Amino acid sequence: MDTSGEPRRIALTPAARRVLEAAGRLFYERGIHAVGVDLIAAEAGVTKKTLYDRFGSKEQIVVEYLAARDERWRAFLAPYLDAAGPEPAARVLAVFDASRAWAEEHGSKGCSMVNAHAEISDPAHPAHPVITGQKQWMLALFTGLAGEIAPDGAGRLGRALMLLHEGALVAHGLGVFADPVGRAREEARALLTAAEGAAARR
Repeated sequence: MDTSGEPRRIALTPAARRVLEAAGRLFYERGIHAVGVDLIAAEAGVTKKTLYDRFGSKEQIVVEYLAARDERWRAFLAPYLDAAGPEPAARVLAVFDASRAWAEEHGSKGCSMVNAHAEISDPAHPAHPVITGQKQWMLALFTGLAGEIAPDGAGRLGRALMLLHEGALVAHGLGVFADPVGRAREEARALLTAAEGAAARR
């Protein structure tokens, strides 16, 4: 981690990209602790020496995997927010729409950050700030949009939306019932409608 508190990142060579692609697939499918560097190197078609030369440690590979996943999610979300326009309630629902599409395309086993946190709960681990930072960013997004709808209750509404969103992602990974993100979207819509009504009465 650098002096700013941000996780250290590395420049990716072609070999490092192959390692990261292999590691990302394996970590998500099998779990971080279950995947060793020997398997990652073999899947990437590099030697263990090359892997360590590029990343230094398995922990740094985990940092890069989670940070890259977060970057992909934010890039995936952006056009949904843009298409929703300036109306904050529509932008909130667009987050759920994006998450629903992401879960179907990239998230068969649920949220990679939640899954990683189940294995990495130690704040001293270099990947821990990536995990918590991604969730803090999501909470800030929901709270900011909530503040445009209900300025006096932004924190409460933002947390409620976050709980719906995160619970839906976990339920998707568990496969307990069909379309949990879509169902969470409808609950979010009800919350937004109630908040808009309360704001209008003030």
